[in-house]
Amino acid sequence: MSTDKQTAHGIDLETLEGFAEHAADDPEAVQLGLGASATYEGTAAHSLARVDSYELGGETIARETREYTIPYGAWKEVLDAGGWVGGTDRLEPIEAALSALAACINVGITINAAASGVDIDHLETRVRTDFDPAVLFSLEGLDEADSVFETVTAEVEIDGEDLDQDLIDEWARRAPVYTFVSHAQDVDMTINSPAKVAGEDSLVSADE
Repeated sequence: MSTDKQTAHGIDLETLEGFAEHAADDPEAVQLGLGASATYEGTAAHSLARVDSYELGGETIARETREYTIPYGAWKEVLDAGGWVGGTDRLEPIEAALSALAACINVGITINAAASGVDIDHLETRVRTDFDPAVLFSLEGLDEADSVFETVTAEVEIDGEDLDQDLIDEWARRAPVYTFVSHAQDVDMTINSPAKVAGEDSLVSADE
């Protein structure tokens, strides 16, 4: 919601316009390198994930206020049924991905709304899916991976004046996480494992 002619959705519009021009003139300067890690905690499905530094235009940026940790797990009822001892509720990675998609759709809409001078009074995005765990538990082969998620739906609830639904749909689809989950992405998987080869310590890589 606008507070004055120069500010919309919490963004200084003149600065946003300058940033967009800079990105158009020097694309390499605004490229982002992002990553995360997760350490197994000794209980199946339990990991402590960490997000910290990132790269902007080839420069690594790190500070304590960007160090986030997230304890991942699953659903108590499912863990109890599967034999986990002392199963407790934790955020499940699929749910984290769905929440990231919902939040990023809001990002795509609001950034473009600010740049286009569109006021939004209310915005809420709900994302859901149906999940078949057969492949996860090796009940089906990897060739059935396409059947794990039959549908992913996103429902955008938005209020404001003179809203163009087709334009809102376009802005939502500009969200980076939307691209991440809706388009085929190649994951370059490398497996490193300490091993002794011919009496010497080495790392065995899946690429070898």
